[in-house]
Amino acid sequence: MIPMPSGVRVWLATGHTDMRKGWASLALLVQERFAQDPHSGHLFIFRGRRGD
Repeated sequence: MIPMPSGVRVWLATGHTDMRKGWASLALLVQERFAQDPHSGHLFIFRGRRGD
C-alpha cells in the first residue's frame, strides 16, 4: 500500500492513453479531461493499451 497524505484525490483516466506521450502531454490531458491542475498534488492514473 502506498501511503498518501490526507486530502490527496486519485483521478483515474478511463480508456487507453498513448504512453509514448511525454510529461507535458500528459499534463495537458489532466487539464483537458479533468479540468484540474497537474501540479495540484493529486494522483492521476493513466493506462496504456497493453496495461503494463
